[in-house]
Amino acid sequence: MDPSLNSSLEFQINELRKRVYWLEETLKRHGIQVLAELPRAERASEPAVMAHVPAEMQTTPALPFEERQPTFSAQDAAAVLPTRPDGPSLENRIGSQWFNRIGILAVLISAAWFLKLAIDNHWIGPLGRVLIGLLAGAGLIAWSERFRSRGYDAFSYSLKAVGSGVLYLSLWAAFSLFHLLPSSVAFAAMILVTAFNGFMAWTQDAELLGLYAIAGGLSTPLLLSEGGNHEVTLFSYLFMLDVAVLALVVLKPWSRLLFASFLGTIFFFAGWWAEYYSHSQAGRTSVFLTLFFLVFAFAPRLMKLRGGAEGEDTASVSSHPSAWDNLSGILLPLMNASLAFLAFYTIVDETVAPWLAVGFAAFYLGMLRLPEQGILRRNPPLLSGLYLATAVVFLTIAIPLKAHGRWLTIGWLVEGAAMLWVSRRVGSALLRVLAVLCLLLGLGALAVVNPAASFTPVFNQRFGTYCVAIAALAFTAWLARRSHDELAQDQQRRDEENMDGTLPWITIAPAALLLVNVLVLCALGWEIHYYWWYLRWTGDEGLLRDWRMYAHFSYSGLFMVFGAILLAVGFWKRSAFVRWQALVLMALAIGKVFLVDMSELSQGYRILSFLGLGVLLLGVSFVYQRDWLNLKARPAPAEPARDTRTP
Repeated sequence: MDPSLNSSLEFQINELRKRVYWLEETLKRHGIQVLAELPRAERASEPAVMAHVPAEMQTTPALPFEERQPTFSAQDAAAVLPTRPDGPSLENRIGSQWFNRIGILAVLISAAWFLKLAIDNHWIGPLGRVLIGLLAGAGLIAWSERFRSRGYDAFSYSLKAVGSGVLYLSLWAAFSLFHLLPSSVAFAAMILVTAFNGFMAWTQDAELLGLYAIAGGLSTPLLLSEGGNHEVTLFSYLFMLDVAVLALVVLKPWSRLLFASFLGTIFFFAGWWAEYYSHSQAGRTSVFLTLFFLVFAFAPRLMKLRGGAEGEDTASVSSHPSAWDNLSGILLPLMNASLAFLAFYTIVDETVAPWLAVGFAAFYLGMLRLPEQGILRRNPPLLSGLYLATAVVFLTIAIPLKAHGRWLTIGWLVEGAAMLWVSRRVGSALLRVLAVLCLLLGLGALAVVNPAASFTPVFNQRFGTYCVAIAALAFTAWLARRSHDELAQDQQRRDEENMDGTLPWITIAPAALLLVNVLVLCALGWEIHYYWWYLRWTGDEGLLRDWRMYAHFSYSGLFMVFGAILLAVGFWKRSAFVRWQALVLMALAIGKVFLVDMSELSQGYRILSFLGLGVLLLGVSFVYQRDWLNLKARPAPAEPARDTRTP
């Protein structure tokens, strides 16, 4: 062979080796899986190909990685590589999954019909039928291992499902149809089948087998039901099943097992409750209810999440949980809290119900103090906010359960103001939003369920309730204003507040101040109304006829005086927001005087109303013309930017 040809071929092979090595290393550094080995047919042809290459060219010493830099980029290399699809195609899912599950159902139905046919035709005796079923189920499970060892996992799990179903049906027939086994023996045998499926799911790392185990475990009480009230046996079994599921989800990222177990527990508990519950069973029912509640309350904090490698700490896992993680970590705690509270509320006496809500609130506040585990470690604000919101909801529910009338209003207002103060101390935007919602509930109760005023003006329940509302909102305005001023001095906290964007303090402060002024007007307006309303029954005939005129004159005076006070405060505090409120209130006074007082008041009171309004408006006009706050000044026009470009 020509030596020049040998050197040229050796150079090309070395160059190709360098490029392949560099490409593999680049793909590994970018987290891209390196292409698999050559197909077997190509590997078989390698000796034949290498036989034509000289021996000195078949082995080339490895070069340092720094010298193996080809002229093309990683993007160019990735562009020519085949891309793998994100998941199986629709055709693959239909053929491998949907048909598989339908086939399982068809085989189970055929087994059930065959069992019925054998019973109807007396082909084999009862004991033989049961033994055949047990042997067939066990054989299918054993046969499935042969397929699993060859890599056909999905088909192996299908055979296990069919075998387990045949075992459950055979045990059910031995107990219910042929009466060959007592209920305790059949129950223990079904528990063994369920435990075996759970053990196989754990050892083979197969979540699907775990779902089969849950389905079989939840079917056991239905298959062995005798129609009686077996509360202790049923709930003890369900509790042990839930604990076993909890152990599995702690070890494996199988959150849908937890959700399935939760739904099954709800199904059995609701069915038993509707059929057998009585007040005499309240004690032991409360014990089981507490056990179920605690299991599913702590489960979201303990469950292992999807997305991490084996043994990887959940703190390093991606912050995007799967759909089942969201269902088990977010929806499940909400359902667990609400359903447990409703069940306990039905059991306990009405006098204990408010303290029950407080107890639930204390429990979820205590959950915030526990170490971060499970979904809380992956997304701490999510579950922490969920616990905090749940606690606040229960505290808010406790108030109407205990208080009525004005105490309901006072309770919500005081709770909202207190939560707002706590939210400032702990820096929780969620708690701030909940506090504002609680204040709005209190204001709604103030307008709907507040008691009517009495004959005594000012010193009555309605006015006192309004005073509490005014104090709560005044405290809210002061707290929000102070918090905003502190944020203005703290650059880092101000940036966090702006990034959060959830009901900032600068929005709460003016809204609360506006509500304070509205409540003052409402409180004084109600007192004026009820004063003349009650006074007409004790006065003379003229007062009984003209009480509306006196009330309207008093309303006009209230608007004018309160507007003047607001304007004075606005000038004193140099607050345009307060001054605008005063101007709007004076505009309302003007409209009332010209549109209402002209027709409702007598001539003497009409003169006084217009005179008071005129004097007030002239005084306001004089103050604005004096321009004590230099409101007429306009900012100096900005100096045009100089052209600093060199000619």
